Amino acid sequence: MAIEFQSITPILRIFDIAKADEFYLGYLGFKIDWDHRVDDNAPLYRQVSRGGLVLHLSEHHGDGSPGIHVRVAMKGLVAYHSELQAKSYQYMRPGIEEGPALSSEMVVIDPFGNRITFCQDKE
Repeated sequence: MAIEFQSITPILRIFDIAKADEFYLGYLGFKIDWDHRVDDNAPLYRQVSRGGLVLHLSEHHGDGSPGIHVRVAMKGLVAYHSELQAKSYQYMRPGIEEGPALSSEMVVIDPFGNRITFCQDKE
């Protein structure tokens, strides 16, 4: 059988569910796929997604390190930028900049210091 890598799911550390919801759901437009807790008093482990992008958000100590940097290749960067600008999120006003290898990039930073760079190759 041939080796085949199918996807990668970054695990981003979070510390405040309300702030995570405001950023990932309200601002970036993701949806909650599922939540997992061992019991009502345990840390949250959550999957969020938008289109084909899946992220895991975790309150668990040791799951991810605050300040991680994730690059996301995408199409429709200008449209996504316009969508985010229209939301007037109080803590973030990203721009589109020139990236490496003939790409355009938009960087967002979540309330926990995790950085997501959305990038699109120029055509």
